[in-house]
Amino acid sequence: MTNLYRTNYASLLKALIISLTILATGCAVQQPYDYTALKASNPKSILVIPPVNQTVEVSAPYILLSTITFPLAERGYYVYPVAVVDQLLKDNGLPTPAEMNRIPLDKIDEIINPDAVLYITIDNWGQSYQLIQSVATVSSSWKLVDTKTGQTLWDGKAFAQQKSGDGGGGIVGMLVSAAVEQVASAMDDKTPRLSRFANSAAVNNSHNGLLPGPYAPKPEPKESETP
Repeated sequence: MTNLYRTNYASLLKALIISLTILATGCAVQQPYDYTALKASNPKSILVIPPVNQTVEVSAPYILLSTITFPLAERGYYVYPVAVVDQLLKDNGLPTPAEMNRIPLDKIDEIINPDAVLYITIDNWGQSYQLIQSVATVSSSWKLVDTKTGQTLWDGKAFAQQKSGDGGGGIVGMLVSAAVEQVASAMDDKTPRLSRFANSAAVNNSHNGLLPGPYAPKPEPKESETP
């Protein structure tokens, strides 16, 4: 019974992520993003400042930090180790992300010298329970800034949400499904998985994602282009 429940739960999560992707890409026609500043700056390295947390979930900043390096590195940028940066700033008298986000850019440039700094604000994080469903949401706003000039090179929004599904059998089925989901969620925090998905979607969005960096894998030449 336990294995069956886990299989059904994994299938539900996969279906919800696919639905979210379709919804995000099909809602409206988006205007092309203006990448002029990003192309002119051409950053190779990114320092991620620990996020400012606007929610009551105290673990949110470090869950997000633990899921952010991979998509940025896969996109072709060198990312300064987030745990090392966090500890360095704490050791220098900045114990909270709010204080870290107030460091002058020239000081960051002088001490660490990254090409760009990524600032993040967590807008929504965690799980809420309604009568017949539960909703897990992660949402954050991003701004990539040139360390030398202070110019915004790129901004984006990372968002992902998972809702519990209909358990069948009308209102009774939905109530049972919501109760089971609430018990399962107490043992299984969805936010790390949702954060990984949201971060990857923000970075790789085909309309307004982050352009590939200098270390991104080069596309293999087509057969017709091979000498």
